[in-house]
Amino acid sequence: MNRSPPVRESQKGVEIIGTRNRHTIRPKGRARWLIHLFPLPALIVYTLFVLYPILSAFLYSLYDWQGIKRGVFVGLKNFVTLFTVEPFNEMFWNAFGHNVSYFVIEMIVQNGIAFGLAFFIYRKIRGSAFLKIAYFMPRLLSVIVIGFLWKLVLNPNYGALNTLLAEVGLQEWARPWLGDPDTALIAIILINCWFGIGFAMLIFLAGLQAIPEELIEAARLDGARGLRLLWKIILPLCMPAITIMTIFTFIQAFEAFELVYAMQGSMGEPFRSTDTLAVYFYRMAFSSAGGAGDLAVGLGSALAVVLFFIVASVSAVSLYLMRKREVQH
Repeated sequence: MNRSPPVRESQKGVEIIGTRNRHTIRPKGRARWLIHLFPLPALIVYTLFVLYPILSAFLYSLYDWQGIKRGVFVGLKNFVTLFTVEPFNEMFWNAFGHNVSYFVIEMIVQNGIAFGLAFFIYRKIRGSAFLKIAYFMPRLLSVIVIGFLWKLVLNPNYGALNTLLAEVGLQEWARPWLGDPDTALIAIILINCWFGIGFAMLIFLAGLQAIPEELIEAARLDGARGLRLLWKIILPLCMPAITIMTIFTFIQAFEAFELVYAMQGSMGEPFRSTDTLAVYFYRMAFSSAGGAGDLAVGLGSALAVVLFFIVASVSAVSLYLMRKREVQH
């Protein structure tokens, strides 16, 4: 059977190789380089607003500062001050403990409830489509708006929560939720859980829907039912989604700022009971109430570098360890 020889044509920098049934178009000359220029705008934006601030913080943390004027190179002095000099070390570990509490409570409450909701929707209960929309609705609002709305709800004088408790005969439970050091941080974390449940639910639901139905049916034929099916089959197969949400929750918990700032300001009131590392950084670097004086830029940059290393290192190690537990299917 005779075959037609390839036909080559050069037309505006593009080489066309033709066969009887197929045409292959290859960019040639300048056209090849133009393809590599398409990611350039995104790379410029990423460099200006992500890489440059990170590298600047590294650089600023190694210098002494007089206000906003850079002084002499001091090496790791700002880091030593941050961890050994009062009150900076005390406020650092206080804020660090609050971030850990943020992460633990969100993992238990937010992700636990979200996985339960995702599982019920996955089982195709009645009204599941409505539930997906309803639980995701808070995520559409700004965090600042959420903060101000919940401040009204938790107001000790006319807030809806204390009013409701009084109506049902539980007046002794009413309290100034955001004014009590024992309840302020818990209240903010639970509000953040309420805000984030919808997003976590969608991630878990995507993970559940990615499990092949044949594996579930095979497990049922082998006698797996109820909690055994969930623990032995569904959870291991849903590990990629769990990994994503665990790391996302950790990053979000250690970068917690907007909701705390909207509800309690930059001082971590009452009595530093709602302080987080991000709020502490903002207060030290940009507020006269930070107490760092002329050291503000250097100490603030050192704190930013420490926070970056905490988030990056723990996220990387967690990703490595949890990836090893994922089941391929």
